[in-house]
Amino acid sequence: MRRPPTHRDSQLYGILAMMHVLSPALAWLWRLVAPRGHANPSIQTQKGNEMQSEGVGSYRAFATGRRVDQANLLLRQILATPETRYVLIPNQHIGARKVGFMAEWIAREYLARRGSARFAREQVGEVICPLMGYIPNQLKVEGSMIPRVFLRVEEQLHGGRDVYDEGARQWREFFARELNQFLVPDLDPLGCQIITASLDGAHQEDYRKLIPHPMFSDDGL
Repeated sequence: MRRPPTHRDSQLYGILAMMHVLSPALAWLWRLVAPRGHANPSIQTQKGNEMQSEGVGSYRAFATGRRVDQANLLLRQILATPETRYVLIPNQHIGARKVGFMAEWIAREYLARRGSARFAREQVGEVICPLMGYIPNQLKVEGSMIPRVFLRVEEQLHGGRDVYDEGARQWREFFARELNQFLVPDLDPLGCQIITASLDGAHQEDYRKLIPHPMFSDDGL
């Protein structure tokens, strides 16, 4: 996702770390809200720094029929592929730092070298904003440690916890605005539970219980 520069003089929503690990239920929510990239040269309708959505699955502009049918289809796809793992990676900016596509390249290299190995539970920590899952406690690639400020964005000198909390507030409002559109009678009951839990402030274990999944090597599932 293309993220805007976010610091004390630009208190926006670019608070994602270099790589986030998502549970399937949370990954489904991200597929629904599908945030539109910041300053995307192919998009001419974006209003300033206001966050917008591409539409369910990020392919809504090309899909026919109702959005709820696409939401149910995506949920069934996730349930049918329990071995799939989900990550969230920003580009352009991580907090105040301009990174271009470097986060994507590093995360891809890191995950490729891990092969099928899953993270152990103690190797990741819960993100302050529950909508963003987990982040690795550290990333080491080619013998070099990724600086902590690319994982703990709230610790960047040009930002801080207040800037992070403002970005988290924007994400919560964006998710609430987009997810409420899917709470219709034809939504899959499990999907309704996931959205309702999110709107009620669910945390990571809440999401994991809704779709049990061996995210970590020591889950025993």
